[in-house]
Amino acid sequence: MSPGGPFWSDRPADSAGLCSVMPWSPGSAPSWALLLRLLALLRPLGMGEACSCAPAHPQQHVCHSAFAIRAKISSEKVVPASADPADTQKMIRYEIKQIKMFKGFEKVKDVQYIYTPFDSSLCGIKLEANSQKQYLLTGQILSDGKVFIHLCNYIEPWENLSFLQRESLNHHYHLNCGCQITTCYTVPCTISAPNECLWTDWLLERKLYGYQAQHYICMKHVDGTCSWYQGRLLLRKEFVDIIQP
Repeated sequence: MSPGGPFWSDRPADSAGLCSVMPWSPGSAPSWALLLRLLALLRPLGMGEACSCAPAHPQQHVCHSAFAIRAKISSEKVVPASADPADTQKMIRYEIKQIKMFKGFEKVKDVQYIYTPFDSSLCGIKLEANSQKQYLLTGQILSDGKVFIHLCNYIEPWENLSFLQRESLNHHYHLNCGCQITTCYTVPCTISAPNECLWTDWLLERKLYGYQAQHYICMKHVDGTCSWYQGRLLLRKEFVDIIQP
């Protein structure tokens, strides 16, 4: 786990990486066996041990995920990816204790197991089992009903979340999914649509999950525009200045 975020390198990917190119959405996800095959096919040549993820703000992760829960990991087990004897792919099945569900009620009421690829090059995640550590878990619910997570989801120890992030999981993130959040890598960095917020943590702090990700929400107004808010406070001046040429 790098300082810049839960499962990122200390530099964001220059382009969409292995996991980020997958066309997952909350309402549409393939079966887990097909998912593993697609991930294997999309793995770049010469990058057998690499898993690359395109940057996404925590609000985007929650909006684009099918579920978001707070949970503890009770145990883990390596299981076959499918019932096909010819399929050599493996999955890790984590048994979890769900503490609270923030998103996904309409698809699953209580999550008992979550699955991730066994192979780290397919973006599999290693979580601490049989400990007191609690996690925020986001991910997909596949067509066969299994709950699936990978490295490019937002998965963070609960203790690392700010107060605003914890509160936003209940309401603010969901209510503002109509906003677009764009990552700024260089200046000038300008807004291209009225419902857009510029994410400047990388420019200001050289890490992705910095102060803005931890303490600000991209909030939509009645006129359809979006801007950063910290509770009732307007955006800090340096976030505004960064958009100027």
